[in-house]
Amino acid sequence: MKEVIVILGPTGVGKTKLSVELAKRIDGEIINADSTQVYRNLDIATAKIKEEERENIPHHLFDIRNIDEEYSVYEYQKDCRKKIKEIFDRGKTPILVGGTGLYIKAALYDYEFYQNSKKDYSRYSNEELYQKLKQVDPETEVHPNNRQRMENALSFYENTNTPFSTKKKNEHLLYDCLFLGLTTDRAILYERINKRVDSMIKEGLLEEAQKIYQSNIRSKAIMTPIGYKELFPYFEGKKDLIECLDVIKQKSRNYAKRQYTWNHHQFRIDWFFVDFKNFEKTIEEVMFFVHSNKK
Repeated sequence: MKEVIVILGPTGVGKTKLSVELAKRIDGEIINADSTQVYRNLDIATAKIKEEERENIPHHLFDIRNIDEEYSVYEYQKDCRKKIKEIFDRGKTPILVGGTGLYIKAALYDYEFYQNSKKDYSRYSNEELYQKLKQVDPETEVHPNNRQRMENALSFYENTNTPFSTKKKNEHLLYDCLFLGLTTDRAILYERINKRVDSMIKEGLLEEAQKIYQSNIRSKAIMTPIGYKELFPYFEGKKDLIECLDVIKQKSRNYAKRQYTWNHHQFRIDWFFVDFKNFEKTIEEVMFFVHSNKK
């Protein structure tokens, strides 16, 4: 039976390294499931895998958009499913790896998305937006303080003429999947995240961020990842570098916490505790589990 392997876990836990090792051993190909790594020239802050780290394993859906372009979940769903089919047709195993849970959910589950032509609701206050939403969707459960969800619900109605509250929620998997989660002690993870930010500076994060800052592009691609916009105050002379790096570290730790919460609620995951001193041991444990669960 054909299976899709999915590698999940918080930022900094070793998903990329495991994906390459797994692909080498089970004849797999890797599909990016990180919403920030689809963009060209966003490399260091997004922790995008380097060319030399790929070890000749095919990697898909990396660097497919420019930073001034939009890329929706709807587009990812289509692109990822196409790649999964192509990889299956080659007799290989698709391995999804990345931290964007919604991308994974959209690709693997029977979710219906629509091509979004979103209106500008910036002129409305939260209260006005909520009243507008109530007119088209009286049964809405969106909180009036959650502006992003109100805008999404209104956009859904504008595009489909259907109240968002009636949107079909489907938990049916389209593929046989193995969800493999990497985890570690929270204190160890946070320390790794802090050190990784320091390493990014040595790798050239400041130079990468400064080019983006000077481009004056402030698209979703730029404003979503942690690590670019947080350095803008440094370039503007409003904060010193240490302050900005502390913000990046704090936001990254908070993001890792949110990833844990999302993954636990959305997927049936088999978790593996990472041995960072002997990562080969973790790889062997995962390999044993994968072989034991082949259908």
